[in-house]
Amino acid sequence: MPIDTPQPPAPPTGPQTTPQQQGGVAVLERPEADTPWVTLVWNDPVNLMSYVTWVFQTHFGYPLARAEALMMDVHTKGRAVVSTGSREKCEADTEAMHGYGLWATFQKDD
Repeated sequence: MPIDTPQPPAPPTGPQTTPQQQGGVAVLERPEADTPWVTLVWNDPVNLMSYVTWVFQTHFGYPLARAEALMMDVHTKGRAVVSTGSREKCEADTEAMHGYGLWATFQKDD
């Protein structure tokens, strides 16, 4: 009577499980749909414009002119895109903005 030997499971397939070699390190492919995401800061009646400018300079490292332009977008347009990137990066930036007391959200960029 033959003995059945268990077979190892077949490796999963899909775009995130196909490794590519880059410099001796296997890198998983990521679908294009993962990016870009954006972090939005929304206008609020609480924070001073100078404070919002300071936050943008401090957290994102923006020069004064860029930080002021983003702050003015928040003030006049009601919101501004302050960062772009992966979902994880934009989520972290959103949480950081909350830590500074700003109203922020993140969403997939259209």
